[in-house]
Amino acid sequence: MNIGLIVVGDEILSGKRQDKHLSRFIEILSARGMSLSWAEYVGDDRERLTAALRRAFASGDLVISCGGIGATPDDHTRQAAAAALGRDLVLHPEARELIWQRVQQMAAERGEVADADHPDTLRRFEMGVFPAGAALIPNPYNKIPGFFVGTVYFVPGFPVMAHPMMEWVLDERHRELHRASPGRELSMIVAGAMEATLTPLMERIEAEHPGVKVFSLPSVDHPQWGRHIELGVKAGPDLAADRLDAAYAQLKSGLAQFGASASAELVR
Repeated sequence: MNIGLIVVGDEILSGKRQDKHLSRFIEILSARGMSLSWAEYVGDDRERLTAALRRAFASGDLVISCGGIGATPDDHTRQAAAAALGRDLVLHPEARELIWQRVQQMAAERGEVADADHPDTLRRFEMGVFPAGAALIPNPYNKIPGFFVGTVYFVPGFPVMAHPMMEWVLDERHRELHRASPGRELSMIVAGAMEATLTPLMERIEAEHPGVKVFSLPSVDHPQWGRHIELGVKAGPDLAADRLDAAYAQLKSGLAQFGASASAELVR
């Protein structure tokens, strides 16, 4: 199953806030031997967000969407999810109860009695209005839940809430995807060659070693190696180690025909 991340919010695209979800989600996945397949940033535009979520639901991927599930005018994720699914929005009874517990707790901290019919309380209940048939993601920070439909999961934009909820999704809903390791990478630092020149070699390695991916990362001003290419191979945990080793050995030996050689080698 491919894994995707959608980060929602104008504040990310404008630079008012820096995204903290992508790097942390990669770390959370890596700790479970998993890896991210794709990521997408979307502003607070309901039509564009609906299109992105429609793709997510149709993909069959495990997708986590961060942000926009509140109840203010600039929050569109719940409505966009319902539109993408062609479902009505309904108040989830369990979500309402969790929100009511939070409202009562906040009122008690102020020395007040909560009122279920107060306009502020009714607006808070809107945070529990989800597409019909949605299930809940527990929020250990303040009880206000996220939700999911199928394998698309919706969590708040606040990292302190979102990141534990991401872990819950992976541990409680998709433990079968956990691996001991996300795989291996073997690479080398190559100077004196261009990517275009080495492309036929890379293509040949992939063709002759199914399951192996060849990658090249060029750099023009590295403080240690200067202009170079990091050239390597990688594979998931299901590929036998000797097959990756053989592909790497062939890649390394193939450099000679292009007048290039490796100056350093890396293992990840």
